[in-house]
Amino acid sequence: MTKRLLASIHDVGPRFEREVDQLADQLSRILGGPKFAMLVVADHWSEAPLAEAKAFQAKLRGWSDAGVEMFVHGWFHKDMAEHGGAASFKARHMTAGEGEFLGLSEAVAAKRMADGKALLEDIIGRPAAGFIAPAWLYGEGARAALAKSGFALAEDHFRVWQPSTGEILAKGPVITWASRSKGRQLSSRFFAGLARHALHPQKVMRIAVHPGDTTVPALIDSIEATYSAFAARRPAGRYADLLPG
Repeated sequence: MTKRLLASIHDVGPRFEREVDQLADQLSRILGGPKFAMLVVADHWSEAPLAEAKAFQAKLRGWSDAGVEMFVHGWFHKDMAEHGGAASFKARHMTAGEGEFLGLSEAVAAKRMADGKALLEDIIGRPAAGFIAPAWLYGEGARAALAKSGFALAEDHFRVWQPSTGEILAKGPVITWASRSKGRQLSSRFFAGLARHALHPQKVMRIAVHPGDTTVPALIDSIEATYSAFAARRPAGRYADLLPG
């Protein structure tokens, strides 16, 4: 397999239009064009309904027409479920109330996936590239719904897979940054720095950015250095290239 770099911008929607524009410009410059994916949220925290944002819809169509892969990234991006056991730990420590699909039943997860897919595909005029749960967190209900959803691709922190078959298409950690505390900023910058030197043997390298990253200049610098280091040694590709055939 040819080594690939898969770049993505999370939490895309009208709530973070300015931040998404900034990140899209940065990645386009480093990667030599719009060679990245966007993860689109239908109504971020019930405060920014994409269905009513006609100007942002036009932007999404333009990006999609230019070759940007468009993934469904949940509906609300907000976790409103009660959790116990391992899910409770994930909800507290792996995200700040953003793991929407961690505690949903199969029926509710299936409806949100289907509604998000229909909305995004109506906007861009082509199939969605896949589904990626907010914060990369999936509960049992979400995984069951995803297998029947018709999405071609899905990913979590450590893998990309084909939901209909369960076939794993790529393995390895995703490099990302956390902006919500000084400690998380430092630890994510430290990991990115290590990854720039240690992870080049990885076949598929995934690097993801979020709107909140734009609020911390040190994170933007780390993002610049990390994408540049990997892009110098492998081409930026498409998630769809991982699919069989």
